[in-house]
Amino acid sequence: MGTMSLNEIILKKLNIIEVEGGNVIHLVKSSYENFHGFGEAYFSIINPKFIKGWKKHGRMFMNLSVIKGKVKFVFCLDDQKKFREEIIDSNDYTNISVPPNVWFAFEGISSSPSIILNISNIEHDVNEVERLELSDIKYSWD
Repeated sequence: MGTMSLNEIILKKLNIIEVEGGNVIHLVKSSYENFHGFGEAYFSIINPKFIKGWKKHGRMFMNLSVIKGKVKFVFCLDDQKKFREEIIDSNDYTNISVPPNVWFAFEGISSSPSIILNISNIEHDVNEVERLELSDIKYSWD
């Protein structure tokens, strides 16, 4: 992949099909440029004011969407010189595509638990993920 950039994190507004009784929202399709295959789909629940992270996947491409609540995502590279912040509300209908080798953490900023859906290209593998303590990356969560 060469030199990594935080610009490689792609935000995509999701297609909404208005249907009587409730809309259909496409999170990811195999025809999307941010689709790198299917490995697994899972939900991550984040409690209010709780921060999960830091994590970096070596091979996993993630397609993240907040399906309930509001979440602040923070991304950085190994050099920790720049941070990218994205606040996603479940009403935004947005997919965040995160390539491998990007550190990330996220905070629940709703008054009730938020739910994130991840559709990834590989199944979870403890050998391809690195973790750090929140204090290991110098980011201010205030």
